[in-house]
Amino acid sequence: MGIGVSLDVARSSLAVASEQISIVSRNVARIDDPNATRKVARIVTGPGSQVHVARVDRAYDSLLLEKYLTSNSSATTQTTILNALTQLSQTIGDADTGRSPANLIAQLGSALQQYATNPQNAAVGASVVSSAKDLAYALNESSLAVNSVRQQADADIANSVADINTLLKQFGELNTQIVQGSRGGGDLTDLMDARDGVLKQLSAELGIRTISRADNDIAIFTDSGVTLFDKVPRTVSFGSTPMLQAGATGNAVYADGVPIAGAQHVMAVGTGRLAGLVAVRDEIAPAYQKQLDEIARGLIEAFAEYDQSASPTLPAAAGLFTYNGGPAIPTTGVVISGLAGQIKVNPNVDPSAGGNPVLIRDGGISGNAAYTYNSSGAASFTDRIQGLIGQMGATRSFDVSAQVGASGSLSSISKDSVAWLEELRQTAKSEADYRNTVSQRAQASLQKETGISLDEEMTNMLSLERTFQASSRIIKTIDDMLASLLAITG
Repeated sequence: MGIGVSLDVARSSLAVASEQISIVSRNVARIDDPNATRKVARIVTGPGSQVHVARVDRAYDSLLLEKYLTSNSSATTQTTILNALTQLSQTIGDADTGRSPANLIAQLGSALQQYATNPQNAAVGASVVSSAKDLAYALNESSLAVNSVRQQADADIANSVADINTLLKQFGELNTQIVQGSRGGGDLTDLMDARDGVLKQLSAELGIRTISRADNDIAIFTDSGVTLFDKVPRTVSFGSTPMLQAGATGNAVYADGVPIAGAQHVMAVGTGRLAGLVAVRDEIAPAYQKQLDEIARGLIEAFAEYDQSASPTLPAAAGLFTYNGGPAIPTTGVVISGLAGQIKVNPNVDPSAGGNPVLIRDGGISGNAAYTYNSSGAASFTDRIQGLIGQMGATRSFDVSAQVGASGSLSSISKDSVAWLEELRQTAKSEADYRNTVSQRAQASLQKETGISLDEEMTNMLSLERTFQASSRIIKTIDDMLASLLAITG
């Protein structure tokens, strides 16, 4: 090999080593970037044994990335549902001493028992009213909490849709640069990292799948098959409901004109924050609201008064508990949306409102004498109180859509409601823990295969420094040789 050829080889080796060191420096600079992949120079040998960097590749594993996107969507779904159920469980409190409807129903029953043993004591009657007010207030507050969770979910759906559209726009800009760059050559690895980062964020919002095409082009679809991006981003739209009342149906989410969440259809997204929020708004919270509404309806029904005339003709009237539709009694076994938010203690028995708690014992709470049970006004009259205790424990019909059984007592239904919510929360917690673990492992596997290792980069740096030094020594040796030749010929 001639001196000139050797010099060219050494110079090309020096240039390649310098470029490789620059790539290692890029890797180290992005060590804390979760979307950064390891960059590697691909070296080829040309004419005369010279070397040069043909291109810069990145560590990439499409299968591991797809696995992470899927697991991330699933984990976000369960976490979203768990957060909402945790909020709803605050309406229960401690299982034994909390202010749940189940505990307060038991307290009301205990207050009635005490009144039955001392019916002539108006103060004991007032304690029944106090327990009833606590129960009505708890149902009101629980209904407000459920509505708040639904309203927040609806607002969060709007935020999620806005984020999806923003991410699709960002993806489109990056994808265009990558496709155009692929046709012209150049280092596109950082752009590809950024595009994958957008996909990771998008997968948290909704389940997605991707298809790779020529020129590094990528199309995005929902996990149900609806197009989100194909050359250009498709519009995802949603109209939030400012005042989402109990029983009201929230609006659907559309992608490319196709409903993907919040409506009865066959192309609903199955995972992601969006799917979780829709499940909370349209399924979980409404079911719990129905349970509260049925408890409220059962209370109004249990404490209703009936015409005590010799020939009864009047309809049942609201007694201790009433609501906006009073004094009429709600239809048996049929949910009235939002009833838990309307139930209240009849002011005619509330001392703080000028009412008389003795009417609980005697009847006639509605103000009509035809509903009086204690016609003689006996102070020791307990028939009506005992009747109310019996009604609280009686089996009655409930709407099956509330998911706590078709029949049962007020106590059993209220306890079943607590059990339903807690079981749902515990299941969601277990599922969220599992899904998050899977997601973390998928992320760790992806990071291991494609991420940047500081130890590895430092090892590469030392090796490249030796290569650089060796090439430099070769050039120095050739330079010394040329200098000696010039000195001899001179």
